[in-house]
Amino acid sequence: MKLEVQWIGDNKLDWREYLPTRKTEGSSGWDIFAHTGVVRLKPGERTVIKTGWKVKIPKGYELQLRTRSGMAFKYGLAVLNSPGTIDQDYQGEIMVIVINHSKEIQIIRDKMAIAQAVLAPVELCDCIAIADQPLFEVETNRGTGGLGSTGDYK
Repeated sequence: MKLEVQWIGDNKLDWREYLPTRKTEGSSGWDIFAHTGVVRLKPGERTVIKTGWKVKIPKGYELQLRTRSGMAFKYGLAVLNSPGTIDQDYQGEIMVIVINHSKEIQIIRDKMAIAQAVLAPVELCDCIAIADQPLFEVETNRGTGGLGSTGDYK
């Protein structure tokens, strides 16, 4: 399977320098590169980084944008909604929401690998409202205590 991409960035630039790239044969996804000038991100600040690409996602799939481990470890930069979902019917530019979790200003430069993208299958189904019968065949006490109700993780 191939992922079709279309350059919509600055035509004065060499699009090959921004092409999503799998670094090794065994890589699960592609590195995604910033198509931006210099962006200074203060601690706790978030921004949207453009990539210059549109992507044609096959039916039954989504493109997930994830944090690159090196960016997280070295600079405290992360994809805020990781994994960020790009739906199959989305036709706009791929953009990445990045947050600075470090205690210092971080700089994002043009052509910097800012995220990784993984093509993942999605089970498409309909949602059906059930009003006049029990939702579960066997009732448990799970869900009555809310978040963190199965134990203390101290």
